[in-house]
Amino acid sequence: MHDGGGSRTARRKGFTEADCARLLDAAHQQLGGPVVLVWDNLNTHVSAAMTELIAARDWLTVCQLPPYAHELNPVELVWSHLKRSLANLAKRNLAQLTALVKTRLKRMQYRPGLLDGFLASTRLDLTPFCNPHN
Repeated sequence: MHDGGGSRTARRKGFTEADCARLLDAAHQQLGGPVVLVWDNLNTHVSAAMTELIAARDWLTVCQLPPYAHELNPVELVWSHLKRSLANLAKRNLAQLTALVKTRLKRMQYRPGLLDGFLASTRLDLTPFCNPHN
């Protein structure tokens, strides 16, 4: 996590708007096409600075989730599935737990039906995504 240096009261912890912009720009360059984000209401995601950064990128479409709508966020289902898969397992140390979490997440990557199910359970209409700038 990025803490920005300096005192804790002077700067917030986590990704700043500039950090997000750099990450999005790198993703856009690597993917070579438009990027669609589905975002929650993290203060960084809804700030005036982020609104300006988004508006300056015609290749970026942001779909904002309603507040407190964890049931619409498929990532919440990924974490729930992961936590259930770790239930009743004893690990000796953090390194073992970390390795197990990484393995379980990697397995999910190769189960498109499971991931499609997470998306479908949100009942969101995900098609078509249209770039509002075009």
